[in-house]
Amino acid sequence: MDIENFDTIAAIATPPGNGGVGIIRISGPDVPVIAKQLLTKPLQPRFALFSSFLDEDGSAIDSGIALYFPAPASYTGEDVLELQGHGGSVVLDMLLRRVLSLGVRLANPGEFTERAFLNNKLDLAQAEAVADLIESSTEQSVRSAQKSMQGVFSQQINALVDELTELRTYVEAAIDFVDEEIDFLSDGVVQNRIVHLLERIEQIQATAQQGRLLRDGMTVVLAGKPNAGKSSLLNALAGHDAAIVTDIAGTTRDVLRERIQLDGMPLHVIDTAGLRESENVVEKEGIRRAQEEIKQADRILLLLDSRESEGEQQLLSYLPDNVSITKIYNKIDLIDRNPEIRQTAASCEIHLSVKTGAGMELLRQHLKQCMGYHEQTDNVFIARRRHIEALRKGHEFVLSALHQLQDSQAGELVAEDLRQAQNSLAEITGKFTPDDLLGKIFSSFCIGK
Repeated sequence: MDIENFDTIAAIATPPGNGGVGIIRISGPDVPVIAKQLLTKPLQPRFALFSSFLDEDGSAIDSGIALYFPAPASYTGEDVLELQGHGGSVVLDMLLRRVLSLGVRLANPGEFTERAFLNNKLDLAQAEAVADLIESSTEQSVRSAQKSMQGVFSQQINALVDELTELRTYVEAAIDFVDEEIDFLSDGVVQNRIVHLLERIEQIQATAQQGRLLRDGMTVVLAGKPNAGKSSLLNALAGHDAAIVTDIAGTTRDVLRERIQLDGMPLHVIDTAGLRESENVVEKEGIRRAQEEIKQADRILLLLDSRESEGEQQLLSYLPDNVSITKIYNKIDLIDRNPEIRQTAASCEIHLSVKTGAGMELLRQHLKQCMGYHEQTDNVFIARRRHIEALRKGHEFVLSALHQLQDSQAGELVAEDLRQAQNSLAEITGKFTPDDLLGKIFSSFCIGK
């Protein structure tokens, strides 16, 4: 898109329905001309002007506040006019039709923020944080989205990209001057800087992962044999009877979902059909759906009956190798055992009773720990799955560069891996981003933003 030749766009910026105030936002080069035809008084920059909003015949459609923000000091970087009138759906539609009749185009979803990005008012991570702030469902996610909007995430990514640029320059200079007495690739400087880059990326990955969980929530799938207590656990975590619970094995045939919060952390809990061999067509489909959910989970809570000592390995065979698993030994009230948690770097098991509630607080604390929950989230910024993937790719390329340096002193391959890493990280802020990705990102925004 040629930002020199943007047309003028407009949209209703307030939610659908009736309210006390309704806002129409207009952005583009024709704003001053349009204002003269809509308003009864001349505009002043950043001055709240009370005016009637005029129809084509000069009659008033509505009256309210007009705010004018001349370019480039506006949200989009263009001339922007906001008409703040009454929030009735009919009067807003009438006013929008009047604005569109003056040669203005209805904005596409997210087009105001897209123009802000294209006019260098925001980078891509900041633009995405605008949508994340609007969609935030917890106080912590609001604060984290604000940090991303303020550029905290972008500053860290830009620092990494700058460091990669400097390192690439050093490596490529070493390639160009191979006849010098000093071997720049083997003097330890490049390796030390690559190791430092890997450490920085890993630190940002950890923070971004917590930010991603604040935005999206952690998805936990309840898996286990029929009648192990999965549906009872779902109800206990949700705080209401979301699932039917009976003594009949195989009650749950479909996937049940509940979104809950643990101290402000969003948690998606999914109850699934019991895992076992079955000839029942409906139950087999439920088990197939359970396995599909398991593949997408951030963590599996594998429910086991504390009274049974067999069948655990068979259940584990249903689960993929790359999913984090917490073993829940349920029904300890039936064997007179105290609740406890046993945790190592490689595994975790919790002994509890869903029926009596004994040990449930251990599970809640464990889930918060898995989500990276901290009472203080001052340094956490909001992040999306694509950011996590870009960081993963960047880390992978930098690690490959380190191996190329250590194994073969192949300067050209080191430089190429560093270039790929730089491009991967630059995708986060939009300095290196395919157009189709931009379209996908901004199309998810609301119309007036």
